[in-house]
Amino acid sequence: MPTIDDVARAAGVSISTVSYALSGKRAITEETRQRVLAAAAQLGYAPRAAARALAARRTQVIAVTTPLHPDTDHSAHMAFAMAVTTAARDQGYDTLLLVQDDALEGMRRSAATSLADGIVVLDVAAHDERAELARSLDCPVVFIGLPLDTTGLSCVDLDFRAAAVDAIDRLHAGGHRSIGLISQTQEVIAREANYPLRIEQAFIERAEELGIRHTVVHPDPAAPDGVVEELLDRHPDLTAIVLSTVQETAASLPAVLAARGLRVPEDVSVVAVGMTPDPSRAPLPFDAWPLDPALTCPVAVDMLVGLIEGTAAPGGVTLVPASHRPHGSTAPAPPPRRIT
Repeated sequence: MPTIDDVARAAGVSISTVSYALSGKRAITEETRQRVLAAAAQLGYAPRAAARALAARRTQVIAVTTPLHPDTDHSAHMAFAMAVTTAARDQGYDTLLLVQDDALEGMRRSAATSLADGIVVLDVAAHDERAELARSLDCPVVFIGLPLDTTGLSCVDLDFRAAAVDAIDRLHAGGHRSIGLISQTQEVIAREANYPLRIEQAFIERAEELGIRHTVVHPDPAAPDGVVEELLDRHPDLTAIVLSTVQETAASLPAVLAARGLRVPEDVSVVAVGMTPDPSRAPLPFDAWPLDPALTCPVAVDMLVGLIEGTAAPGGVTLVPASHRPHGSTAPAPPPRRIT
């Protein structure tokens, strides 16, 4: 049976454009509408009648469950919430933020009272209780992030493993054989935030596969720059650092290296994997595979709208490639330093 994805590919447009053309919800050019209608007719595609019948009862609201934690990175938190809101607005939906500590209760209430037509789940943990709840709800749910068990769930996320492997491979190709990872705080790791765990695991596995000496350290929230000193003390011969950490630690790195007479990239190459750009600060001057909400949130909202409107089937994991953004912070590995 043809799907809305098939129609979009045949017509050469996005899934949302197909939805607009078939529903008449938003204005599109007549040429585009006719191209979509022709593709749909050729494929024998039609939206589910039940979805059309339910359309009048929709709230045109998407709930976003994104609980606040003591260690929440508020800039990243709001970046994702705003990206979901913007993508939802483009689809003709408003958003309702659910920020209670008890995320389960917020999801249950939203589904039971029909506050929203569907739910986006943010800040996903490996063993996230919201995953089991999502499987039991009649309300469509899409996760931005991957719980450990994705069975029966609709999930969208960046391909963090591929990004970490790409970073390690590029450093290895440059002759780097001693690399350190500055990860998130132990508190974040302890609550099993999904992407820091996946980046750590990919870093360790790829470094071991390539025979790279490697070390993983975690910053102290009370002294975020102290972890750089710890890394250099534990691994004095390192020639590259991978950052997947808090902004304060990343921002302090050049000064801490300079205090030891080390320059970026001549002495130490630095890359950032899975860090969210902070618009309130100057961009980090490092090669990066950023945690960019603009890459995943529109895909997740498109998927959720498809589930709401009956034009998409539930279930499955969509991994979005991370984009590599060079900033000149890597160089070939230097000759071994004299350790005194």
